[in-house]
Amino acid sequence: MQPHVSGTEGYAAEADTLFVRYESIPPEQVHAAVLHLLPKAPARVLDIGAGTGRDAAWFASLGHQVVAVEPTAALRLRAMQIRASAAITWIDDSLPELAALAMRDEAFDLVMITAVLMHLDEAQRQRALPNIAAGVAPGGKLIMTLRHGPVPPGRRMFEIDPETIIAPTRQLGLRLELNRHGPSSRVDNQAAGVSWTTLAFAKQP
Repeated sequence: MQPHVSGTEGYAAEADTLFVRYESIPPEQVHAAVLHLLPKAPARVLDIGAGTGRDAAWFASLGHQVVAVEPTAALRLRAMQIRASAAITWIDDSLPELAALAMRDEAFDLVMITAVLMHLDEAQRQRALPNIAAGVAPGGKLIMTLRHGPVPPGRRMFEIDPETIIAPTRQLGLRLELNRHGPSSRVDNQAAGVSWTTLAFAKQP
């Protein structure tokens, strides 16, 4: 039996629904605010909380080499089948420790954390940030999205003040490049009052 990973509650049971939901919005739309910050191919990309592999496959299609981290087996194993690509390496790992990733001792030109950090409480987020920052290569980018709004039934989520992310990352050598807040790209989430903050950082060369 797969060990429980804090924050993944509800995802395995809803895997089929999530594959449909996540594929309904193109990555270019989801990440429109940061398209100008993405590296030119070929680059090394880390996708933490890769879910269905939508973004990992997108980056691979652009010519990047991608490491996709996903702790929920119901998502990861299916994504490995439908997203089969020599350009994507899948890892069973999770925040806040990223222990398996750390053993690989890699650094990436781009680290993506899309709709993930809200699953960690404050103490877990502060433990996670140094482990995340360690994966960003000098001169590389870290891009994350933070969810705001009501918590869906059966999920573990926390409201995040962006400043509680920005201040610690500054101490980790990451310079804020973008801080943008806007409505959800999904109509049903908009109706529910869900919004997102997108943060982008650059690591000092």
